[in-house]
Amino acid sequence: MRAVFLEESDKRSTFVAEMKSEHAIFNRTERLVGSDGMKAISAAKVIIFGIGGVGSWVAEGLVRSGVVHLTLVDSDRVGITNVNRQCPATVRTIGEVKVEAMKARLLEVNPKVEVEAIEGVYDSTTRDTFGLESYDYVIDAIDSLECKAALILHATSLPKRVKFFSSMGAALKMDPTKIRVSEFWQVEGCPLARALRQRFKRNREFPRRKFQVVFSPEVLPNRGDVLPVEDDVEQQVDWNARKAQVNGTVAHVTAIFGFTLAGLVLQDICAGA
Repeated sequence: MRAVFLEESDKRSTFVAEMKSEHAIFNRTERLVGSDGMKAISAAKVIIFGIGGVGSWVAEGLVRSGVVHLTLVDSDRVGITNVNRQCPATVRTIGEVKVEAMKARLLEVNPKVEVEAIEGVYDSTTRDTFGLESYDYVIDAIDSLECKAALILHATSLPKRVKFFSSMGAALKMDPTKIRVSEFWQVEGCPLARALRQRFKRNREFPRRKFQVVFSPEVLPNRGDVLPVEDDVEQQVDWNARKAQVNGTVAHVTAIFGFTLAGLVLQDICAGA
């Protein structure tokens, strides 16, 4: 019996080792994009601002597809109200620094991934610390209107080789079939896009070039205004605290927003491979 047990244990160890090899992990991806596509994906450098309901799924989608150079930026910690929609948020990770929780999850997907976790906020005082010109892709999944507008202006002023994609509002939506991609100035029916455009016009500062965004024209009423917001959420210091109000959100919508952004990055990489 002991010999049989050891044999089975060796088989499991061999299986785990095989599963951990990059070639095995990305076998199905390579069958789709080819070896040149995989090389291009693994060479790309991506930075994601906001590791919440949208940004966390961007990171998940990219790493599961073979991206190995990734920077995550968020100042928040995992809160109990994040569990309903954010990738690294579970009852076990409540209280952890969000970018560190996300990094730990990504390393479980691919132990060879190089993740830089930055616990911080993008704003006018920190913008030059991120070295955005060194990245191939900049992803905006920020909730704060002020920080989001600043990042859009900055990212679109970078050399054209630095690609930029942005998420509009994913809250107050339920219908996944209404989620779409459009050039920012062509977006219709999205309150966040409208607020950004009004801000740019009022300040007479405009994005330097066109860029694609993920959005949905669906807007549902926020039915949770009678529900209390937990004290720990209110006390967290991050860009979410700068929002005018906290709106209802669900995982299937925020995840599709995030995976769509990841898809835009992967399609762009493979188109140039």
